[in-house]
Amino acid sequence: MVGWLWAFGFVCSILINWIINLDSRSMESNQSIHVSNRTGYAVECGVTMRGTGERLARSGYAVYGLDYEGHGRSDGLQGYVPDLDALVQDCDDYFTSVVRRQQQQQHVVRRFLLGESMGGAVALLLHRARPEFWSGAVLVAPMCKIADDMRPHPVVVNILRAMTSLVPTWKVVPTADVIDAAYRTQEKRDEIRGNPYCYKDRPRLKTAYELLRVSLDVEANILHQVSLPFLIVHGGADKVTDPSVSELLYRSAASQDKTLKLYPGMWHALTSGESPNNIHTVFQDIIAWLDQRSDDATTTLLSTEELLELEHKARHDDQHHPQHGNK
Repeated sequence: MVGWLWAFGFVCSILINWIINLDSRSMESNQSIHVSNRTGYAVECGVTMRGTGERLARSGYAVYGLDYEGHGRSDGLQGYVPDLDALVQDCDDYFTSVVRRQQQQQHVVRRFLLGESMGGAVALLLHRARPEFWSGAVLVAPMCKIADDMRPHPVVVNILRAMTSLVPTWKVVPTADVIDAAYRTQEKRDEIRGNPYCYKDRPRLKTAYELLRVSLDVEANILHQVSLPFLIVHGGADKVTDPSVSELLYRSAASQDKTLKLYPGMWHALTSGESPNNIHTVFQDIIAWLDQRSDDATTTLLSTEELLELEHKARHDDQHHPQHGNK
């Protein structure tokens, strides 16, 4: 079984930036899945997603991903997200280009997204852009709604919007220490704090506004439209994203194939910041869910129309943005 796993994630945004090549035996099985990552606030993906990629690869899935603009080793001012819609478009451009290449090689069967924390919102936005394109999604502690007691007044939102046009990169947004709140193990906290590619300052003004804007959009316009199969895994003691948000998504989604797993006592960073036994438990559930939906003999090859659309898009991008995607 071959899978593609698209990785996005963050509490403020990142994606894994490596490709794990599968052995020839795996490639011959002709399966595909996409999984996305989770991370702490503005972390570099190699810190939090390496273990995820390795576990998924050992289970037969190919992993593709990229650091978001302004994160990890990608271009851009560190920790700065000027336009989250453009960030989602970057992900869509890259992932569909990989699908197109694999389709031409007859390797595409299943395409799954896996989004962690804010990456859960990115995954849902990608699903909205192409509702029939993805075979399913794994959402790890998704950040797709602002808790009612944390919701800013509309006046505050308007003021924030106005300020972003004046000082968009200003590092003034007060926040608690997300690293301490998200990662249970001190070893992982120290690793993140010692990595120069991890942004550890206060959130920039425009970045904070973009996260707020997209969270409100997902809550108001997307939750009830989610129609693809999905698995949600969430720590019961998560202090970064409220488990009740995952319960709301589970209840609201139109999907007929949906699963919610809550882990009592676990924190936010389920796939990298917990004890080895806890991480193993979470991945057992994730991989079992993926395997069940990848072993189905029914393929999900792109139609001729979809393939032509992707090829036309690729030619357009090459002509107008020759350096686009070189992160």
